[in-house]
Amino acid sequence: MPLEFLRRKGPAAVPETVGPPASPGPTGTALPEEVVAQEHQLRINYAGKTSEGVRIKTGAAALADLPKMLAGLSKSEVEVIEPLPIEFSQAAPTIVRPSEAMQWLNAHHALSPIGRHALVVLESIDAVDLAFDTFVCGLLDGETDTSGYPEYNAVVGGAAAHWDEVTGDMIVRGVVGWGGRGVRGDTDRIGSRILTSILSSILASQYALGLTAVSRPMVATGRGGVVCPHCGFHSAHERAFYCPKCGMRLLRG
Repeated sequence: MPLEFLRRKGPAAVPETVGPPASPGPTGTALPEEVVAQEHQLRINYAGKTSEGVRIKTGAAALADLPKMLAGLSKSEVEVIEPLPIEFSQAAPTIVRPSEAMQWLNAHHALSPIGRHALVVLESIDAVDLAFDTFVCGLLDGETDTSGYPEYNAVVGGAAAHWDEVTGDMIVRGVVGWGGRGVRGDTDRIGSRILTSILSSILASQYALGLTAVSRPMVATGRGGVVCPHCGFHSAHERAFYCPKCGMRLLRG
C-alpha cells in the first residue's frame, strides 16, 4: 500500500462557484397585426311623436281641463308639470353637464318616476320644452319595473300646451314618447295609435276651436322674460307676451 505522505502534493483544488444562470439572448417578439380586444357597447334609443296643435279658448277653465284629456288613456295617475321659472332656465337631463343636470334634478325631484322618465325622453328629442310648455303626462302603454320606472318599450306622454303669442289662445298638442336600453318593433305603431286617441280627446274638449298650424315658440337666449303681475311667475322665455303659467298678458315697461 503506497504511503500517502510520500506523494507529491499538487495545487490545491479551487472550489467551483455557482454563478447566476446565463440570461437567454434577446429574442424578437413579433407585434400582432390586429389587437384582440373586447368590445363594449350601449345603445339608448329615444323616439316620440307629436300631433298637430288644437286651439283652445283662453281661460283658467281651459288649463284645468288639460288632465281630463287623458281620461281613459293613462294607466297611471296624470301629472301636471308646469313651465320652469327663470332660476331653472338651464335645466337639462344630461349628466355630462353637471350644472344643467343639477338644475334639472332640483326642478323635478318631486315628480314620480313616470313623470321624470317622460321628461328625459321627450326633452332629449325636443318634443317638449318647459320654457313655455305645460305638460300633462302619464303611462299610456306598457309596464314599469320594480322601481316604478317605465320599461324601454312603454309609451309615456300626454298633452303639451303653450300660449299663442299673437292671439293669447292656448295651443294643445298630443305628445308620446318611448325608449331606453332596447328597441321593440311594434312600439312605433302603438305610439301612433295612442297619439290619435289623444288628439281625438283634445278635439272633444268643450273649449276646442279646431286644428291650427301655429308653430311652437322658440326660446331666445338672454336675460329671460318679465315677471307676470298676475301670478308672479318669472318666465325663462325672453320673447313671451303671455305668461307660460297662467296665460295672462305680460306687462312690459
